[in-house]
Amino acid sequence: MAVQSLDHYTIIASNLERSIEFYTDTLGLRNGERPEFDFPGAWIYVGDRAVVHLLGTDGAQKMADGGVFGGGQGEAPGTGSIHHVAFRAADLEGYVKRLKAQNIPMKEQDVPGWPLHQVFLEDPDGVTIELNFWDE
Repeated sequence: MAVQSLDHYTIIASNLERSIEFYTDTLGLRNGERPEFDFPGAWIYVGDRAVVHLLGTDGAQKMADGGVFGGGQGEAPGTGSIHHVAFRAADLEGYVKRLKAQNIPMKEQDVPGWPLHQVFLEDPDGVTIELNFWDE
């Protein structure tokens, strides 16, 4: 028995369409196939894996009503705070150009002693996204 990898993370999107646009147009991920749940949402893919699940504002309550952890009646939705989510990325120059063209604030840094350059930005709901560019 062993955890093999991160499967996905889920964000309750205050504006679902805006979040889909951010993850597809800004980060270059793909909005893909999703089961026919009875609440709004989207599954955002890297290659053939849905790594970001977006829930519409009523999705968390419907999941809780169905027995899934994450907040019930009268509680704030979710299970705790998240500091940031990191993706491995390629084409640093292309990403920086895209973020600047979309007027998206970002912070860049090199990791001392490592061949790693990082770019930090926020998604529309304030989740910090870290893009890791190894050996670029």
